[in-house]
Order: sequence, then C-alpha cells, then structure tokens
Amino acid sequence: QVQLVESGGGSVQPGGSLRLSCTVSGSIFSIYVMAWYRQAPGKQRELVARINTNSSPTYADSVKGRFTISRDNAKNTVFLQMNSLKPDDTAIYYCNTGPTGILSWGQGTQVTVSS
Repeated sequence: QVQLVESGGGSVQPGGSLRLSCTVSGSIFSIYVMAWYRQAPGKQRELVARINTNSSPTYADSVKGRFTISRDNAKNTVFLQMNSLKPDDTAIYYCNTGPTGILSWGQGTQVTVSS
C-alpha cells in the first residue's frame, strides 16, 4: 500500500523560509510526476508545483520565484523549498502525483505564515 508522509511545516513570520519533505513508500517513486498541493481554510486544494521524472519543474504563478521543488529518487522523497513566505501561503501542504493526485492522500503538513 502506497503511503505519503509529509513533514517540515511550521509557523514562520512573513519573509521566512521552510523546507517541506514528502516520502513515498510502497511504490516505484521514480516513475511518477510528483507535485505539491495546498489547501487553505475554506478554499479548494490547488497545485503549487510539480516535478517531472527528469526533474523539470513547473510552478503556480503565485509561488513562482519563491518556491523550488526538487526530488531525490534514491530516497523516494520530494522537497519543497519555500522562501519569502507570505500570509497567503498559509495552508496545509500535501504531496501526491501530478498534475492530479492518484495516490491516497497523506495527512499533510501545516504551514502558517503570520506576524
């Protein structure tokens, strides 16, 4: 059974940074396009960034230039480096396959940006 485990969230002030990690177990990680999604209170889940099997990334306009997605196929892990965080980035962050999540969703990791 495939499991997604996200970690690295927390509370930071505007302008701060966080690095999220997501480990995938129980499947062949390297064959998947992976993505990070987020869901803010009262809003639908949105795709933030995705990374192809050849590590080519794409980003939502709202995070372009501030977030960086990367992957380590040897460790079955995808990362999201988030810099210059804004209050609008506050959400629960999830990883899954991209551009749509076909695996069972994990619990996510909470990111709160507030002064």
